[in-house]
Amino acid sequence: MEQNTRVPDQQSFFERNRTLIKGFLIGFLILLMLIPASFIESLVNERKQRQQEVIDEISSKWAAPQTIVGPVLVVPYKEYLKDKDGKVLEQRKRIYLLPDQLYIDGKMLPEVRHRSLYDVTLYRSITTLKGQFNSQSFKNLNIDPGYIAWDDCYLMLGIDDARGLEEEVKLQWNGQIHTLEAGIPDNSPLQSGLSAQVALNAEAPVAFSLDIKLKGSELLYFTPVGKTNEINLSAPWKDPAFDGQYLPVSSTISDQGFMATWKVLQVSRNYPQYWTAGKYDLESSSFGVRLIQPTDSYAKTSRSVKYALLFIALTFTVFFFLEILQKQQVHPLQYLLVGFALCIFYTLLLSISEYTGFNPAYIIAAVATVVLTGLYVWTMFRKGKIALGFSLALGGLYTYIFS
Repeated sequence: MEQNTRVPDQQSFFERNRTLIKGFLIGFLILLMLIPASFIESLVNERKQRQQEVIDEISSKWAAPQTIVGPVLVVPYKEYLKDKDGKVLEQRKRIYLLPDQLYIDGKMLPEVRHRSLYDVTLYRSITTLKGQFNSQSFKNLNIDPGYIAWDDCYLMLGIDDARGLEEEVKLQWNGQIHTLEAGIPDNSPLQSGLSAQVALNAEAPVAFSLDIKLKGSELLYFTPVGKTNEINLSAPWKDPAFDGQYLPVSSTISDQGFMATWKVLQVSRNYPQYWTAGKYDLESSSFGVRLIQPTDSYAKTSRSVKYALLFIALTFTVFFFLEILQKQQVHPLQYLLVGFALCIFYTLLLSISEYTGFNPAYIIAAVATVVLTGLYVWTMFRKGKIALGFSLALGGLYTYIFS
C-alpha cells in the first residue's frame, strides 16, 4: 500500500525550521506589544499633567512656591566725572551690600487641600530673619564717605509671590520700626519684593530683624546672602525633600515632622558681598525644602509601565517553552490576547490608584491579571498544574517588581 507520510528529507523549509520561525514571530509580537504599552504610558502622562494643572490652579489662588531672597541693602552715592570739555558731571550710583551675618528661623505649617481625585500641598510659614550690616565692608571701593547718602539707603527683600503675605512685614532696624512697602528700585538684583528706606551708620554695624508670615505651595527656599548663614527650618511633615544648591548639615525626620539646619559660608557662592556694577542672580544659590506627597501614584505607575516589555517578554517566553514541552501549538493570536491581558494590568493600576492609592491598586490589578491569564492558560492546555504553575510564576514576577 502506498503511504503519504513524508520522510524528513522531503519536509519543507518551514516544517524543518518551525521552532526557529515561531521564535522570531514571538519576538515580533513582543515588539508589537510596545504599541499599546506606549499608549498606556501616554495616558499616565496625561493624567499626571492633569494633576499638575490642578496643583497650578489651586496654587494660583493661594500662593506660588516661595523663595525669600535677601535682605539686600542699597546705598546711594555720588560720583563726579569730567566730560571731554572738562565740565564736571554728577552721577548717582548705588552700592549693593549684603549682611555680614544672617540667621533665619522658620516654621512651616502644611495643609493638604483636595480637588476631585487630587491632593495639593499648601503651607503657611512663620519666618524670622536676623543679622547685621557693616558699612566698613565696602571700604575697598575707594568711595569718599562724604559722597555717600547714609540717610537715604533702603533695604530690599525678595519674595516670589507677594500674595502669600498674611501680614505687613515690620522691620526692626537699629532700634527703629519700619514697614516694608511693595516694590523695589529699578536695576535691582531682585525680581520682585518689598523695600523700606533706612539709615546706615557710617561707623558701626547696624542690626536688623524682621518677621514674615507667608503662604505658599509645595516648597520654601532661602538664599545665603550673608558672609555666614545659619538657617533652621521645621515642619510637622514626615516626607520632606531637601533641595536646592545646599543640603542641610543636620536633619531629623520622624512621623511627627522634620527639623533641618543649614550653615553656608560666603565663599561657596558665586556672587560677592558688595558691588556697584553688574547684576548677580542671587536666587541661583537658593535652597530649602520641598513638601512631597508620599502617595504620588502617577510617578509609581509610570515607573511600573517601564517594565511592561519585561513582563510581556518573559510571559511570551514561558508560553513558548510550554508550547514546545507540551507539543501543543499555540496560535499567535493567543499570544496577543495574553499580551493585551498584561496591558490591562496597567490600565487597572492607573484607574484604581486614583481612588485607593498605589499599593492597594497594585495588589488588585495584579491579582486580577494573574487570575485572568491563569484561567486562559487552563483553557489552552487543559492542565491544572500548568495553569497553577504559570499563575504562581506570574504572581512572583509582580511581587518582585513591586518589592
